Parts: sequence; C-alpha cells; structure tokens
Amino acid sequence: MPEAASAPATRATIGDSEFDRDTRVTRRAPGVYDIDLSAGWTIINAVNGGYLLAVLGRALGDALPHPDPFTVSAHYLTASQPGPAVVRTETVRTGRTLSTGQASLFQYDDEGNEVERIRVLASYGDLDTLPDDVRTSAKAPVFPPVSECFGPEDGPAPVEGSSAIADRLMLKLDPATLGWALGQPSGKGEMRAWFGLADGRDSDPLSLLLAVDALPPTAFELGLKGWVPTVELTVHVRCRPAPGPLRVSITTRNLAGGFLEEDAEVWDSTDRLVAQSRQLARVRLG
Repeated sequence: MPEAASAPATRATIGDSEFDRDTRVTRRAPGVYDIDLSAGWTIINAVNGGYLLAVLGRALGDALPHPDPFTVSAHYLTASQPGPAVVRTETVRTGRTLSTGQASLFQYDDEGNEVERIRVLASYGDLDTLPDDVRTSAKAPVFPPVSECFGPEDGPAPVEGSSAIADRLMLKLDPATLGWALGQPSGKGEMRAWFGLADGRDSDPLSLLLAVDALPPTAFELGLKGWVPTVELTVHVRCRPAPGPLRVSITTRNLAGGFLEEDAEVWDSTDRLVAQSRQLARVRLG
C-alpha cells in the first residue's frame, strides 16, 4: 500500500471543494451552460487543459443520461482565459450502457464575437456497473514515498511567470524526473508524481481528467523550456479511484517536427490503473 500524503487539517469532500465550485456549470437552457473560468487554474495566463476538460466533463455529465466519463477526446483550438464562458452540448447517441455527446466551450473576443476554445467528443457510462474483472500486464510505477519527493514549493517555477494551479494541487515529483529543475535534464521523456488536490478532496472520475494534464511536461526532461500547449488529448477512465493519493506516470517516446506525445497512467492507492491518456503537444525548439 503506498504511503499516504499528509492531509490538510480539514479535508474537503467531493461535491464541496474548490475544484467542484470552480468546475460547476449553470444550466441556461437545455444543453447550454454558463461558467466563469477561475484564474486559480492557470499556468501563466492560460487556463489549464485538464481543468477545462473537467468543466466540459461536468456539463456533459448533466446533459447525458449516464453519469461517468469513459472516454473523452478534446481538441484545443485556442487558449482559454479566466472569465465568462459558455458550454454548448449535444447528445449524439444514447444506449443502454453508453451515451455519447459532444461539447464546445466558447469565450468572447474584444468585439464580442464568440471564439471556440475547445471541442470534445465523449462517451459516458456508469463505472459502478462494470464487472470487477481485471486482466492486465500493466504494473504500477515504483518511486519514493511522498516525504522523499518534491513539489513546486521546493524550487523555482518551471515556467516563468505565475502558475496559480500549483497552489491548488498536492504535487510531489519523483526526484528521478527532476533533473530539469537542477539544470541537468536526463534526456528521458519521463515525469512521475504523487497527485491530489491541496484541500484534501478525494479523487473521482472528473478529477482524473485534471490529473492526466497537471504534471510539468516531459519536454523539460528532454532539455526544452517554455509553454507546451496541448493540441489534442484523449482520456480513458477505467475505474472509480479509491481514496488516497494518486500516482501519475507520463512518458514521451517521440518528439518530431516540433510536436511530442505524452502517454499518462494514473494509479490509485490500491495499485489499480484508474485512468490512461495520450496527448499531442507542441514544443518550442531552439
């Protein structure tokens, strides 16, 4: 059993936490939702892609007849900014075990025109109805306990400027993937960390959508710096996570033409693989 992270004095609960409040959408009309994107989930001035995925995921969870995201594929079209936004959803198909929908998040430019920020296609089901039959060759990552790992508070910010999201996360990185912070990147496309929410809220399927996109980019360990914006991100939620900190392991095998992939695995406190993802991201070369 992995070592538990130190918990805050008063733990937030699912449904009553900063993450829940900041991803909460207000239904304006059937399939149409309003939200004020919080500045608390930004990296520099852009809203984090995992937080955005959770916002759209919450809207689709309301619009579709099934409660849990099973697979979510998102294309990030333009950078989202803190402030008002509208989410429009559409039901594509409903079935007995799965329902599929699409959603887009829009903001407004200086002339008042709508700008689409992110578009999602997702299938939802009920995780609690799945059979408990696991046949896998995947193995949980092994790295030091939380007390021997390091968080953003232990060193300089990886990207120049504000990174407000770091204050909302319990993020402790494996020292073996921290060479970039010491000016000695390993050259391996790897990043591993303990993950949770800073207020102690346990993880659920929506927060797994955040977890896969919350670590520093693997590009840092490849010797690259700066913002690494996501182009496309697909997440598979495999199981409702058990209480306790998560372990996130991300790898990159191929950087070519200024783009790289990041493959993420998320493991819960019972050594269960609860989420997987792959994203394509752009990197700044030279």
